[in-house]
Amino acid sequence: MRIVFSALSLLFTLFVFSQQPATEKPKKSLIKSAEQKAKELAQKAPITSYRIISLERDTTYVDTSLTIKKEYEYNYLRKDNFGLLPFANEGQTYNTLQFGLNAFSPYPEFGYKAKHFNYLEANKINYYSVATPLTEMYFKTVMQQGQSSDVLITLNTSERLNFSMAYKGLRSLGRYINQLSSTGNFRFTTSYATKNKRYFLNAHYTGQDFLNGENGGITTLEDFESKNSDYKERQRLEVYLKDAKTFMKGKRIFFDHNFRVNTTQGNNNLWITHQFNYENKFFEYNQATVTSTIGDKSINRFGDPFVSSGINDQVRYNKMYNKVGAVYENTTLGKFQFFVDDFRYNYYYNAIFVLSNQVIPSSINDNINSFGAQYEYRKKKWNGVFLYSNSITNQSLTNIDGSLKYKINDKNQLSFQYQNMNKLPNHIYNLHQSSYVNYNWFNNFKNEKINNIQINANTQWFNATLQAATLNDFLYFEDKSTNDSIQLVTPKQYANTINYLSVKVNKEIKFWKLALDNTVLYQKVDQQNDVLNVPRLVTRNTLYWSDYYFKKALYLQTGITFNYFTKYYANNYNPVIAEFFVQNKKEIGDFANFDFFVNARIRQTRIFVKAEHFNSALSNTNAFYSAPNYPYRDFLIRFGLVWNFFQ
Repeated sequence: MRIVFSALSLLFTLFVFSQQPATEKPKKSLIKSAEQKAKELAQKAPITSYRIISLERDTTYVDTSLTIKKEYEYNYLRKDNFGLLPFANEGQTYNTLQFGLNAFSPYPEFGYKAKHFNYLEANKINYYSVATPLTEMYFKTVMQQGQSSDVLITLNTSERLNFSMAYKGLRSLGRYINQLSSTGNFRFTTSYATKNKRYFLNAHYTGQDFLNGENGGITTLEDFESKNSDYKERQRLEVYLKDAKTFMKGKRIFFDHNFRVNTTQGNNNLWITHQFNYENKFFEYNQATVTSTIGDKSINRFGDPFVSSGINDQVRYNKMYNKVGAVYENTTLGKFQFFVDDFRYNYYYNAIFVLSNQVIPSSINDNINSFGAQYEYRKKKWNGVFLYSNSITNQSLTNIDGSLKYKINDKNQLSFQYQNMNKLPNHIYNLHQSSYVNYNWFNNFKNEKINNIQINANTQWFNATLQAATLNDFLYFEDKSTNDSIQLVTPKQYANTINYLSVKVNKEIKFWKLALDNTVLYQKVDQQNDVLNVPRLVTRNTLYWSDYYFKKALYLQTGITFNYFTKYYANNYNPVIAEFFVQNKKEIGDFANFDFFVNARIRQTRIFVKAEHFNSALSNTNAFYSAPNYPYRDFLIRFGLVWNFFQ
């Protein structure tokens, strides 16, 4: 109740300060002066002067409106997380319900993907161009003892030079034993263009770290599901690991710049481009006490260890990427680019492991060179990008990627994307060292072959996405243990073909001040063995009311969101490798999740109050999970705001 009273007090305070005092009327001359000043400011800096620019130079504008999309994006990831199932504590990992959310790169990656949901990759960093300094503040309460915040400051020292600095921080203790989350994302960006517009630069630096307590899940599901009042305090539930933790950090220096060879811009232009990316990552799994106690039994959750205590597995990764190209630009025909790139990596441990039947090396490293061509056409209603690249070194790496968009009118647009990729395995599949005997391997897996087609229709009647993918030599993790209390996870490569099909439809129906927003996802997998597991149906439905109050000083939005997915054998989570693995012992899903929210906008401030999963407090049983052994979130009231300052 203290949280509710705090939220209502905050709303009441903002209501009061947003109104003019009724007993005192300002002079007419002052009113005119204020109105004239506001008009002059609006003329000098319209909202289109506050631009957000992606790496691909797609431009959007700062948006201070309050829509149902803003409700969906008000979360730890700061994006619509439909298709992702969060774990119980903020800042933990997510189970993936929608396979289409996975992005593919032909180059080998670090791995430890469960730690990367909030890791900002180079193509996710935005750049800015603002008429006046802009500040955005995000704040949200968490489960227990902490808070989540994200602050951005950006300014232009001149029309051609921009700087931005941002930091997203989180600390949340959580409601279960050993579930602390403490994360930080720092990023600094700059954009520059010469006066004659011959040279452009986008550059950034990021420093990111993620610390999580890893409890391995609850040991006795019956205690959780029974609704026994003894376990209403979640810290009374026994967990497998009481002092284990994972830690990952990464640093990156990145710049993308181009120079026009001809002195004046005309119908035909020649550009020289260069992109540089240097990044290092570090992952650690730490477990002080090896033996877990379940009732009167003692077990080793991850099998036999080499040591009796103090497990501290560490791995490091460095990569450097350079891409140099030449672009011929014709205002009628589009852009033709030819490039070569150099990708170098070093993935390494501090020692060589010698086992009874295998030698585990300390590192794997390589140098990959590729050449490619790209054609880009952006004119009138058509927008297309077509890419082909192939390795010129001894690695078998190819990538064909094409996208085409056609804008029928302002309300209707069609797009098509095709990707054919020969992908090198992520490093964790080929090499891993651990103080646990069964978590040491050295492999030479074949490349994954991925064919993916996606068709989007954004219309005035509905939005729909059709995706069809064919996967060969698919890599995954599997638990080979027959004991439910022990996880012996190893990498596998599937020898057969996997066919994936999904259809996602979104439609919002409005009547008077009411609206019903519906998103439905249907997925079908054709495979001989259960390797790629997803729920058949995922849905989100929101019924809400919107209206203005207090002479339109306050815009209010309130409603209920229903989330649901059908039962399936969801992947389980393993903290030693920070990856999800395939299992066929326990199904999760088929539980209703209702959220009640009240959101408000006052000028550039958006206030959010939500009662999350409130129906769990009314249910007779608990049967809601994010993964086997990992319960989903309980009923909780949270609030916060997003505040934009235009100076």
